[in-house]
Formats: sequence, structure tokens, C-alpha cells
Amino acid sequence: MGVAIAARASQWLKENPGSFQLIEIGAGDGSLAKSIIVALPFLQRLKLHYHIVETSEPLTKVQQTKLKKSRVSWHTDPRSAIKACNGRALIFSNELVDAFPVRILQREENGWKELHWDGKEESFHPPNRLPDSSALVSDHPEKYRVEIHEAYREWLEEWITAWREGELITIDYGDTYPEIYHRRPQGTIRAFLLHQNITGPGIYQNVGRQDLTADVNFTDLIEWGEELGLETVSLTTQSEFLEPHSRGTTQDLYLLHPDGPGSAFKVLIQRPRP
Repeated sequence: MGVAIAARASQWLKENPGSFQLIEIGAGDGSLAKSIIVALPFLQRLKLHYHIVETSEPLTKVQQTKLKKSRVSWHTDPRSAIKACNGRALIFSNELVDAFPVRILQREENGWKELHWDGKEESFHPPNRLPDSSALVSDHPEKYRVEIHEAYREWLEEWITAWREGELITIDYGDTYPEIYHRRPQGTIRAFLLHQNITGPGIYQNVGRQDLTADVNFTDLIEWGEELGLETVSLTTQSEFLEPHSRGTTQDLYLLHPDGPGSAFKVLIQRPRP
């Protein structure tokens, strides 16, 4: 992954000479950042200024230890990172969107109802306002559920106007609509606990001890971006994005596998509209 992102960044710099600023949003333990920096050509590495947006203090300390020999700056929000880059940067994230809360809506006879959980059982109520989503446009049978990452759109709105030049690379699992819900009328939300994939009512049983997630609707990301002044450069599978840079390692083969991450993950590249 690091090699592929480094190659994309390197190509972008060649086509757009000037300052070389990378912003990673949510850098985990810093491993991806380190692999990107190492993969860049030597002269570009000297020119690079790497920025990490991180809200977790413990993770920031881990990243600082791993990247102490590199020129890296840390920020707690994207707007401050973009300001430090004077509005010009290649921005990317890996499994960020799926970490945002979702709104779950279910189709009923008289329209869409929103799921509420009171700690004991589910209930459905008319929403005060329907979110903007491609999943709500089509006609669906009753009890059909969809998830909408509206919180991601709201977060994007907070900083996107400060960014004037570069590319936004979003890597996450999901699909376009309606493919995302193929054979999944109850939606995609699920929990992961001790390597177990939990669906249905079981997702409420281990609150605070599990990861709760839903697939990303890339049609929404594209349409929201267009509404906020972005244009789409490309949308590919992870396999298509990584394959030109594969070294044939066990990890590469896993990430490329067509029945696994290779097709489950998508790579969306957007940029500010001229």
C-alpha cells in the first residue's frame, strides 16, 4: 500500500511542481507513513513535508517514536494541516470513513423510519430530516435497511473549503450504490469481536468491547464531493490500485485477492474542481 501511495504522490508532484506536502488522516501506528516515506525517490524524500492528522494522544506518541527520523508535523484537525500546507497537499486516508457513525433507516409502508436503540430493543421513528444519500432515492421493499455516513459529510464540510490544490485519496471497504446492498436487504452493519463477525441483534451485546462498522457507499462520497466542489479523478478496486506496484509478497497477494480485500476495498481519488 505504501509503495502505491508513494507512486501516486510522486507522479502528482511531477505533474504539479512546487511544494511537496502529504497529509495522512488517521495514521494508526505510523507504519503506513513510514513505508510511504521510504518508498519515495531520494530527492523527493528530501523535499517532502509529511503531515499527520491525529486526535488520539497515545497514537500520536507511538507515531512520533516510529517516525522520529522523518520530517513530520502533527495536527489535531485537517484544516490546521491544510493551513500549514498553504492549501496545497495530497491528502489520503485508509479505513477512515467506516469509522464514522452511521444513521440507519428502514423502509416502511409510509416512508423511511430511523432506527433507535434504547439499550434493550430497536424502534423506528420518522426522522426529523432525511439525510442526503443515493440509497434513499430508489424504491425499496418494506423492512429494507440502509446505512448513511452522514457524519463523514459533515466532517468534510468543516475543512474542504480550505483546500485549493492536490488530490484526496480515500481507501475503504464498500461499493457504489446499489451494488453495496446486493443480497443484503438488512444492510451492512456488523460488529467484530475477537475475530468474530457479528450481525443482527448480536451487535448490541458487547457495546464498548467490539468494533462496529458499516460498508462505505462510494456513490455518496462521489456525490457529496461534487456538491462541495470536488471532481472525481477515478474510482477503482484496491486490486487495480495496488497491482502495478505489487512485489509478489504474501501481504501483497492478500491485499490483491479478488475474493477478499482486492475487491472489497475501493480507492476513490478526488480533487478540487478548477
